[in-house]
Amino acid sequence: MSAAAVRVGTFEPGSAEWFAARASALGGSEVAAVLGLSPWESRFSLWHKKKGSTGPTDDNDVMRWGRWLEEPIARAFAAAHPEYRVRRSGTWASRARRWQVATPDRLLSSLTARALLEVKTAHNTDEWGEPGTDEVPIYYRTQALWQLDTLGLSRAHIAVLISGSDYREYVVDWNIAEVSVLRDAAREFLDTLERDERPDIDEHTATYRTVRALHPLIDDVEIEIAPTLAERYRTAVAEHKAAENAKRRAAAEVLDALGSGRRAVVACESIAIRVPGTGDSPPSLRPSPIRSTPQKVSAAA
Repeated sequence: MSAAAVRVGTFEPGSAEWFAARASALGGSEVAAVLGLSPWESRFSLWHKKKGSTGPTDDNDVMRWGRWLEEPIARAFAAAHPEYRVRRSGTWASRARRWQVATPDRLLSSLTARALLEVKTAHNTDEWGEPGTDEVPIYYRTQALWQLDTLGLSRAHIAVLISGSDYREYVVDWNIAEVSVLRDAAREFLDTLERDERPDIDEHTATYRTVRALHPLIDDVEIEIAPTLAERYRTAVAEHKAAENAKRRAAAEVLDALGSGRRAVVACESIAIRVPGTGDSPPSLRPSPIRSTPQKVSAAA
C-alpha cells in the first residue's frame, strides 16, 4: 500500500473490534450518513452510535446475504480482470488524518496500477447507470471516494450483482473537489462529538429508531410538551392519513383503468404494474421505481 495510509488491523465487519477501530474515526460506509445521503443511517443515529448511547444496527437478512455473496462476486470480478491480483484487505487509516479510516472489500494490484474493489448487491437497477461508468448510488460513491482518499489511490472498481443474476461493473475515480467536501464534513461531525453537540432530529427512519432506543422504559408519568410541537405532530398525523386516502383512491383508479392489463405507462415510462396476489387474493398495484439522476458529492449535499 502507498505511504498515504497505515494498516490498523483485520477485523470482521460489524464485530466489536471493527467498531472499536472506528470509535473516534469515520469509515467509508459512515460518510454518507454524515452528509445525510445514506438510506440506512442518519447523522443523528450515527452520532449516538459514536457516543455509545445506542448499540450497532442489528444484523438482518440483507446484511447477511451481502456478506455471503461478497466472495463469489469478487471471484467474478477476478475472472473478468486477470490483469489484477485480487486480495483481501484490512482496515487502514490515513497518515495525514488518523480519524479517516477505510476497509475496502478487496485491494487490486498489477504491474502498472493499484486500485480497490467494492462489492455490492442490489434488488433492482434504481440509481445504477450504464455499466462501465461512474453512475452509482451516491452513498456508494461517497464510500468509494473516502476509501480512495484514505489509501492514497486514484481508482475504485465497484462490482454489483443486481436481482441475483445481473452482474455489472462501475468505476469511480478520486476527485479532489468531492473528497474535500467529505473531509470537511467528516471533521465537522467529529468535532460535534467532542463538543457533545447532538444533531437535530430529522425525518430519517434511523433517527426515529434511535430515539425509540434511547428511551426503552415507560414511566407512568405525564410530560408537558410545547404547544407548537403538539400542533406539528397532530398536523403530520392528519396529513399522513389524508395522503394514505389519496394514494388508495389513485391506486384504485389506475387499477380500474388497467382492467386486465399488466403495466400502466405514460409516454413509454412505466408508472405502475399489477402483481399477482397471494393465495386467492386478486392482483394488486405496485408503483414502478422512479429513476433518479446519478449524483456527485457537493457542498450542497
